[in-house]
Amino acid sequence: MTSMTTFETPGGVTAAKPTVAGHVRDYLARIRGGDLGALPAVLGLVLLTLIFGSAEPETFFSAGNFANLFNQAAGVTMIAMGLVFVLLLGEIDLSAGYAAGVCGAVLAILLTDFGYPQPVALVAALAAGAAIGLVLGFLVAKIGIPSFVVTLAAFLAFQGVLLNLLGESQIVSIPDGFIKSLNKDSLPVTWSWILAGVATAGYAVAQLLRFRARTRYGLVTEPIGIVLFRIAGLAALVLTATAVLTQERAINPDVTSLKGVPIAVPVIGGFLVLWTFVLGRTSYGRHVYAVGGNPEASRRAGIPVDRIRISVFVVCSFMTAAGGIMLVSRAGSVDPGTGGSSTLLNAVGAAVIGGISLFGGKGKVIHAVIGGAVIAVIDNGMYLMDFSSGTRYIFTGVILLVAAGVDALARRRAAATGNR
Repeated sequence: MTSMTTFETPGGVTAAKPTVAGHVRDYLARIRGGDLGALPAVLGLVLLTLIFGSAEPETFFSAGNFANLFNQAAGVTMIAMGLVFVLLLGEIDLSAGYAAGVCGAVLAILLTDFGYPQPVALVAALAAGAAIGLVLGFLVAKIGIPSFVVTLAAFLAFQGVLLNLLGESQIVSIPDGFIKSLNKDSLPVTWSWILAGVATAGYAVAQLLRFRARTRYGLVTEPIGIVLFRIAGLAALVLTATAVLTQERAINPDVTSLKGVPIAVPVIGGFLVLWTFVLGRTSYGRHVYAVGGNPEASRRAGIPVDRIRISVFVVCSFMTAAGGIMLVSRAGSVDPGTGGSSTLLNAVGAAVIGGISLFGGKGKVIHAVIGGAVIAVIDNGMYLMDFSSGTRYIFTGVILLVAAGVDALARRRAAATGNR
C-alpha cells in the first residue's frame, strides 16, 4: 500500500499526497507486474557502454566518437520514431527503409536536376513521405489488406522506384547547404550551451506546471521529490553531454575547428517533443492508444478507427521521409542502397529494443530514441573492436530477439497479475 498523507487543495478538495517511499514501492510493484517500460533498454545501454568503453576506452569515450554516435543514429532513430505509431496499433511497415530512400531521391533530384531551392525540395520530400503513408494506410484500413502484405509489396516496389528515379547515374550528390549540414555539422559552442539551457529549463517548467496542475485539482501525482530528482537527472545528463560535445574534436584544430552539439541532436529532440506531446497530451494520441488496445471497443466508443489507422501510416511515412533526409545528409548523396541493407531492420529493432510492444497499445516515442541509441552503440562499439559485419548482424539480431522475448514475457506477467 502506498504511503500517503492528506492535504487540502486551494479548491477545497481533500487529496492524497504520495510520499517518495510509496512512489518507489509502487514503481517496483509495476515492474514485478510486467510493466517494464524502457527499463531493459536503459540497463542494456548502460551495460553496453561499459563493455565497449572498457574495451576501447580512449576511442569509445572520445568526444569525436560521442558526436559520431548522434550522426550515426539520426536516420534510423527518425524512422523508428515513425514506426512507433504503426506498432502502437499492432501493425507493421516493412517498406520504411526503401521509402526513406525514395524520399531522399526526390530531395536530391529536385535539388540537382531541377534546381529547386533547398526549403522547397525539403518540403517536397516530406510531402512525398506523407503521400506514401496515405496510400499504404488506405489499402490497410479501407481495402482490408494486412499491413504485412501491403508494406512488403511496397518494400519490393520502392526498390524499383528508387532505381528508376536515379536512372543511369545511379548516384546523385546533393549540393552544399542547409540540408547537407543537418547530419554533418555542429552548432556553434555558444548556441550549444543555449540549447542545453533551454532544453533543461523547458523540461523543468513542464514538469513543475504538470505537478502544480494535478495538485491543484486533487489528482494523484508524483511526490515533488521525484519530480525534482527527474529534473536534476536530466539537467546533469544534458549539461555533461554538452560539455563533452563542446570540446575540440578535430584531428588538426589549427586548420579547422570541430566542436559543438551536432545539428542532428536538436532535430531529433524537436520531433521527440512534438510526437510525445501528440501522443501524451491530445485526444488524437489517446485514440491511437485506444485503437491499439482494443479496436472494436474503440469503434463502439465512437472513435474513427479507420481514420486513425490511416493517420498512423501517414505519420510513419512522414518520419520515414525525415529519416531519409538525414541519411542522405550524412552520406552527401543518394544511391540504390539508400534506405536498404539493414536500415529497416535497425529501425524496427530500435523501436522494439526501446520498449515498444509488437502487440500494440503500449510504448512511447522516447522508447524509440533509447532503442536507436542502443543500436548505434552496438554497431559503433563492435566496429571499434574490429568485429566483422557478420558478427555485428548476429549480435544485433540476438539483442532484438531478447527484447521481443522480454516484451512477450512482460505481457504474460501483466496478464497473470491483472495489470494488462
